[in-house]
Amino acid sequence: MLVAKVAAALAGGAQAIQYRNKTGSVALKRDQAQRIARLCARSGVPMIVNDDPELAAAVGADGVHLGRDDGDVVSARALVGETRLIGVSCYGDIALAQRAVEHGADYVAFGNFFPSSVKPGAVRADLSLLLRARALGVPVAAIGGITAGNARIVIDAGADAVAVITDVFGHDDPEAVTRAASAIAAVFAAVFATPLPTPVRD
Repeated sequence: MLVAKVAAALAGGAQAIQYRNKTGSVALKRDQAQRIARLCARSGVPMIVNDDPELAAAVGADGVHLGRDDGDVVSARALVGETRLIGVSCYGDIALAQRAVEHGADYVAFGNFFPSSVKPGAVRADLSLLLRARALGVPVAAIGGITAGNARIVIDAGADAVAVITDVFGHDDPEAVTRAASAIAAVFAAVFATPLPTPVRD
C-alpha cells in the first residue's frame, strides 16, 4: 500500500519523496526504502530518507533528512557521500539553520507552522523564519500541518518547498492521493511560472 501511495503521489505531481518510518523493523525499512528509491528513480524524482544516513546510503537514496536526534551534518556526509543531499530540521531556531548550512547542509526546514496530527506536541515556528532563512543561500522548506488550503501562506512567507504527510498520505484510495498531491502542486503553479519542489514525507 505504501509504494502504491507513493506512485499515486508522484502521479499527482510530487517533486520529491521523503521516506519516513519511525517504528518498522530494520528489514521492513530496507525493503520499503529500496522499492521507493527505485520508483522515484524511474520517475526522475529525488528520494530522501528521514533520520537514517546509513539506510540512505544503502538503498542509493538521493539524500537524508536529519532531525534533532539524528546526528550531525558532518557525520552524515561521511556516510552518504558528497553527491547526496542533506537536509536539516531546524524547528524554530535560525541559529541551528545557520550552523547546519555552515557544516554543509543542502537545505533547511522549519516548523511546525500549523497544528499537526503527526506531531501534536511540536512547538509552533514563526513564519518570519522562512524569509530570514532565505539569506542562508539554500532552499528553505516548511513543515507541519501543511495542506493545500494553507500551503500558500508559507510559500508567500518565503518557503521554497513544503513537506506534507496527512493531507496527501492520509487517504487510502490511491486516486485520492493523486488528487491531493495535485492540489498541492497547483498551489505552487499558481505562485510560480513552474512549480518548485514539493517534498512529500511519507
